[in-house]
Amino acid sequence: MNIENDVIETLDQLERFLISVEDGGLGLTNVAGIAMATNNTDGRPFVAVLDDKHQLLLGRWISQDVYENGKEMVRTGPKRNKH
Repeated sequence: MNIENDVIETLDQLERFLISVEDGGLGLTNVAGIAMATNNTDGRPFVAVLDDKHQLLLGRWISQDVYENGKEMVRTGPKRNKH
């Protein structure tokens, strides 16, 4: 599994990660969606960036708190400040 070892510990970190994916800042191509999931082996939660065939492009481990409280942010997207 292509999951980086950096752990997203807070909702602010999750929001920054989502924005960087949306803005193309991570250099990923063919991004079709973002989802939260748990590892089948040990149950650790992670956020997954998926392509149009639902294949994992990039994953980041997330804390249990982010997993429980960040689902709506992943579902609806981050709130961007309007200037």
